[in-house]
Amino acid sequence: MNKIFLNKYPEINVYKKKSIKSEIITQIVYGEGFEILKKFNKWLKIKIKEDCYIGFIKKNKFTLYAKPTHKIFVLSANLFKNPNLKSKIGTISFGAKIKADFKKSKFMRFQNKWIETKNLKPISFKYKDIFHNVKIFKNTKYKWGGKTFNGIDCSGLIQVFFNFNNKYCPRDTVDQIKYFKKNIEISDIKKNDIIFWKGHVAIVLSKTRLIHAYGPKKKTIIMDIKKTIELIKQTAGLNVLGIKRI
Repeated sequence: MNKIFLNKYPEINVYKKKSIKSEIITQIVYGEGFEILKKFNKWLKIKIKEDCYIGFIKKNKFTLYAKPTHKIFVLSANLFKNPNLKSKIGTISFGAKIKADFKKSKFMRFQNKWIETKNLKPISFKYKDIFHNVKIFKNTKYKWGGKTFNGIDCSGLIQVFFNFNNKYCPRDTVDQIKYFKKNIEISDIKKNDIIFWKGHVAIVLSKTRLIHAYGPKKKTIIMDIKKTIELIKQTAGLNVLGIKRI
C-alpha cells in the first residue's frame, strides 16, 4: 500500500493539469490525506484519500498521515501559536481535521499549534440531520473547485457535509446524481433532498426554500425553490435532472 500524506495547510488547490493556470478541480482541506501517484519537477500527481479524486498539486513538504481525533464544526476556526487569543497565526475551515495531543485550559494543541476547544467535535461525532448547520455557509463566496469558507462550489457544499459526518460522497455533480439512488417527485420534496441540474446542485431547506453555491450570484445563497428552477431554465436553459433523497 502506498504512503498516505497529510495536508497541514489551510487548503491546497488541486489542479486539472500541472499548471496554476489550469482549472482548479477541488481542494484538499486541512487534515485530509492524499496518496502521491507520480512526482514531477515542481508538481505531484495525487489521489485524495477521502474521495479518490485525482489531480495535480504543487510540490511542498508534507508529513505522513495521522488519524485525526477532532474536527472543526464552525465555518472557520482560528489557529494560535500559543494557548491564548493574542497569538493568532492562521485560520482553518469547517470540516478540517486535527490530531490533538494536549489540552490546556480552553485550547487543544496539535502539530505545535493551538485551537479553541469550543470549535471542535470528536472525530466520531455525527449530526442526525446531515445538513444540520449548512446555513453557516450563507454568503460564502462562490469558487469553482472550492471547499472552504474562503470559497465553495455547489457540489463541494454537498460533499463537505457528508465528509464531516464521516460519510462518503463523490466530488462532482455528475457522480453525485448517480450515487444517490432514491428519486423524488417535486410534489413530495422535503428538507435535505438534493436537486440536480446538469452541472449544478442545491440542498432543500424546506418545502419552499433551498440553499446552493450559485455561480451567477457569486455566493452561497438561500432562494425560493420554484423561482430558482424557473431562473435556471430561463438563464441557462437547464431543466431539473432529478431530485434525490439521501
